[in-house]
Amino acid sequence: MEHKPFNYVAAFPLPLDVLPLRLRDLLTPVGLSPSQRVEVACRYESNSKGSATEYLHLLMAVVPGAKGGPIKVLDEANDGVVEFSVPGSDNRGCVAKFVPSMSNYDYIVAAWGDNSFYTYNLAEKVWMILGLTPRCIGNDQQRIVYDDLRRPEFDVVDGEISSDYHFHLKRDVTWRMSNEYLRRYLWLRGARGIRVFYYEAMLEDTSLIRSLMEGRSHIVLKPEEGVPWYELDIREYNGGLLLQLHASVEAVTSEQCPEPSADGILWPGCQTPMTSQIADSIFEQHPPVYLDDRFLEKYEQSAYYDSMPYQVYDYWECGPSYGGQWSFTGCKRVGRNLIRVPMRELYKPKPEREILHAHKYAMGPGDIAHINMDEEHVVAKVQRLLDILLRLGDGLAVLGKVAGIKRSAFEWTGFDRRQVEAEHWRAYPELSRLAQVAPLDMTQQSFLARCKSLHEIWQRIPNGSLKLLLERAGCPKDKIKGLKSLKLLQVLLNINDLNFHKEAPDALISDDEPIDWHENNPALAPLFLNYNLRIADAHDAIDACLKTLESLGFDTAGINSGYGKALDFVMDRVIDSFTAITTAVEALARRQ
Repeated sequence: MEHKPFNYVAAFPLPLDVLPLRLRDLLTPVGLSPSQRVEVACRYESNSKGSATEYLHLLMAVVPGAKGGPIKVLDEANDGVVEFSVPGSDNRGCVAKFVPSMSNYDYIVAAWGDNSFYTYNLAEKVWMILGLTPRCIGNDQQRIVYDDLRRPEFDVVDGEISSDYHFHLKRDVTWRMSNEYLRRYLWLRGARGIRVFYYEAMLEDTSLIRSLMEGRSHIVLKPEEGVPWYELDIREYNGGLLLQLHASVEAVTSEQCPEPSADGILWPGCQTPMTSQIADSIFEQHPPVYLDDRFLEKYEQSAYYDSMPYQVYDYWECGPSYGGQWSFTGCKRVGRNLIRVPMRELYKPKPEREILHAHKYAMGPGDIAHINMDEEHVVAKVQRLLDILLRLGDGLAVLGKVAGIKRSAFEWTGFDRRQVEAEHWRAYPELSRLAQVAPLDMTQQSFLARCKSLHEIWQRIPNGSLKLLLERAGCPKDKIKGLKSLKLLQVLLNINDLNFHKEAPDALISDDEPIDWHENNPALAPLFLNYNLRIADAHDAIDACLKTLESLGFDTAGINSGYGKALDFVMDRVIDSFTAITTAVEALARRQ
């Protein structure tokens, strides 16, 4: 015979429409949505004109048995804590057999209090069985959050650590838990989650409630038959009706939330649904899957994932991974904003939800038909910038040596060629940040933030070393001491025009002031634009920057649809500027 769940709402003596919204929720069971957050502990007080108008303290008991009816009101409903105060005895061994419980039931949140101070934490059995890791949020919040770092899944459980009571509650306490994880825990325990609570609120004085009171000023109601799962007190108070309720209500069963599956989904361009078994049997003959590279944003924007791109021969791979637990493999960048991945690689062992995440960004043949598969993507641009900065560092190291400045290439640009060759970008996370997804419809704020990141890359070049090199080239010390990196680079390029006259490297060293060393150099105009874009947001100067973009040859007509192409233009021109500097420096360095 099928078990019929007990209907707490129908069995309650007051109709649903006269109950406060909070009480309705307390009497209603939790659904199966995995995204729902379930309240598992609470101490709440709502005040109006100096007095409490609504009050709730709640705990969740773990009651054995996958199925069952109501349980009686527990003593813990009175104080809203698992354990109240401290032992009254001071005898040796008086608590040797102490086992905290809610009337012999386990609990989700361990709560302690003594009417003045209250402390909360997740029960040991819960975080140990589910493998959760805590982190604390301090200052005014004083909260603790539990994460499942194996998946990873964040904010599985969270709640306030403590509060105190002196005439009123200092801080409301609310503990919420992922419905998916709560049901998983109850499933493993073979148990149900029962709300054990005390609720108090002022009711609207209606004829329906008055008829239930039968002319009395105070009534106490309990179930007429069966288990006494509630005790309802209604009385006249301060010109209204005060409701006080102690109850035990089943909130969550051990039925697990439906788990999403990547088996049976239909991928764009495929005629039949795909499963992991079918994918495992696929080799080269099956068409690859194309993903919009926004698929990467989830991983790029979290420090928990490794999303550093890496070069394999003449192409770039971008397989996000998590802590050695799982990774995407075979993800190859093509075109400006596409990722190509074989179906077989996509279904290799990883959490189902990661495959489903990729599915959201899958593109069909019609979507990619117009896309240029050879267009350069942002990762390749960042590598070009790095390559030119490495070359610049090598050249400056040679010129510095001629000028008596002992600086390595790394000390000149902040990038070490050997480290890049050994670890790629691992030691330089700012490169990965600059190379994050850059959609064509990029917002203005994202564009300006990326320009700031670009500027910070080449700001590694030390002003002091540049000034010393320029002094050795004859620039007056008092005239260059106030110059910053951008102006110093411009002076360096102007002086390096000596290369045009085929002079030897040591011709750079001079006691005579170079002619026109301080003139503007059009080859560096993009660097000045990049600098202005870095501060455009702060000074509301974006309009002026757009005019500069136009003067450099960029068509701003398409800006309204996004700043992606504008970012491409700025990066290309900045690379061109550093190419001009590097070419001049290398030409001098080669003739030493």
